[in-house]
This record gives sequence, structure tokens and C-alpha cells, in this order.
Amino acid sequence: MTTLEVDKLRHAYHRAGPTVIEDVTLTVGDGELVSIVGRSGCGKSTLLRAIAGLVRPTGGQIRLDGTPVDGTPDDLAVVFQDYSRTLLPWLTVRDNVALPLRRRGMNRATRRAAAMAALDAVRLADTARRHPWQLSGGMQQRVSIARALAYRPRLLLMDEPFGSVDAQTREELEDLLLAVQATHTMTILLVTHDIDESIYVGDRVVVLGHSPGRVIADLTVGLPRRRDQIATRELPEFVHLRATVGRLVRAAAA
Repeated sequence: MTTLEVDKLRHAYHRAGPTVIEDVTLTVGDGELVSIVGRSGCGKSTLLRAIAGLVRPTGGQIRLDGTPVDGTPDDLAVVFQDYSRTLLPWLTVRDNVALPLRRRGMNRATRRAAAMAALDAVRLADTARRHPWQLSGGMQQRVSIARALAYRPRLLLMDEPFGSVDAQTREELEDLLLAVQATHTMTILLVTHDIDESIYVGDRVVVLGHSPGRVIADLTVGLPRRRDQIATRELPEFVHLRATVGRLVRAAAA
């Protein structure tokens, strides 16, 4: 079953300005985790914002579960790189996670119960009564992921979600993402600059070319579903894919 369809998408921010993405066609199946990679300025974030309904593309169409996207869909959540700006410092961790659930029409008790379940899923239940500014960067990003989990979207968009944390925390968050996706069978579209990360977490890796951004490769990641930060990265298939994606990204930039 197809969750997301992007058909010949095009976008330019100004009528007389350059085209940022051109003729982008992409499908994402139910429960898939698809990574999008490419050089800075190739339109990765623009593509994600268009799918989220945050920008209106100048051409093409986006469909979520067969319904054209016009505005922000109800069954969609976004996790951004800058977690410090998406969490409200005056609310507790639990209330930050529960906040979007008002849109679901839940009462206060149900919202709080759902928030606690999501915090437990990301191993942060004991921080529920603390405030975001009392947590480390990695923990704040886990709160952002918990908020998306509590909302239970059909599609989760992640824009460089681990780009602002240290290497060890990044690996922990990658493994958390895989565990969460396996448990909740959530459909995820992940934008990243990190080629290793795109392969490690992805079922597929989509490579965007540069100026304007367009799909130049859509590669299946045929690695075992159960992944390990050391053992998986040592596999010949992983090494081969990393080299393939690296060459594509470099060639597109050239």
C-alpha cells in the first residue's frame, strides 16, 4: 500500500527566481523508512516542507493516502533539526508532548496518558515533570520524537533530526528511530546530509541532484532489518552502498 505519492513536483520561491526542485517523482510505501540525501542547496528541505504543506509548490502534486495535500495534513508530523525552537520552555516535558494532541480532540487525561506512553517509548518517562531546558540536546530531541509518536501520524517527516547532537548521541538516536519504527510500523521520510546514516536507518536511499534538485537515484537498502552500529557498517553491502551513494552525490555536485 502506498502512503505518499509525489508526482512531478516543482518549486521556485520567487516567480523570477531559480527553480529549487524540478520534476521530483517519489512514492513511499506503508511502513517504509526512506532517506533523502544530496548536497546542500539541492532542495531536500524544500521537498519536505512541500510534503508537510508548509509551502505550496509551483507545480506537480502530492498525495497522502491518495488525497491531494492542500495545507498541512492531519495525519502528518514533523521533527526538525532545531529541537530548541520547537519545544516550549515554559511547559513541562509531558505537556510539550501532549500539546499537539488537542488537535485530535482528546481530553486532558487522555492527552497526558498518551504523552507518558510516548515518553516511555523513548526512555524518558522519568523526565515528564522537568522542563526542556533542564535536558541535554539529545534528550530534547528524544522529546521531539516522543511528541510525534504520541500524535500517531500516518507519515513522519524528519529534517536533519540528528544534525545538532554529538556523534555518540546521534548513533543512539538512530537506533531509537529504528526501534520506534519497528514497534509502531510508522512511515518515515528522513532528510540527512550523512550518507552513512541514510543507509543505516533506511529501507531506501533517494539521491537528489543539484540545481535544480531532482531524483537521480532510488536505491534499495538490502541489509538485515536488525541493525548494529558496528556490525552493520562492516558488511560489504553497506560499504558498497556507501561508495555508490557517495559517488552519486559528488557527481551531482560536479
